Amino acid sequence: MSVPPIHDERSALITRLHRIEGQIHAIARMIEQDAYCIDVLTQISAASGALQSVALIVLEDHLRHCVAEAAAGGGPVSDVKLQEASQAIARLVRS
Repeated sequence: MSVPPIHDERSALITRLHRIEGQIHAIARMIEQDAYCIDVLTQISAASGALQSVALIVLEDHLRHCVAEAAAGGGPVSDVKLQEASQAIARLVRS
């Protein structure tokens, strides 16, 4: 039986994403109101960090469930899941 993604932390992640959404709207308002550039950049950095935290939680869940399940089964599916995980990690490192 397949485990649903981010099953343990779904509610907490949705709450975090709503908070990040609020941060993004606040940044837009700051720009509309011609806020001081450094203050805008500080808020952008905070929102970016918050998104990275969510991404790491989702990645960890993927590794614990999807990749581990595929690895236990072996075969080509395992190779595909490992490749996907490697590519996702590479994208996160570059961002």
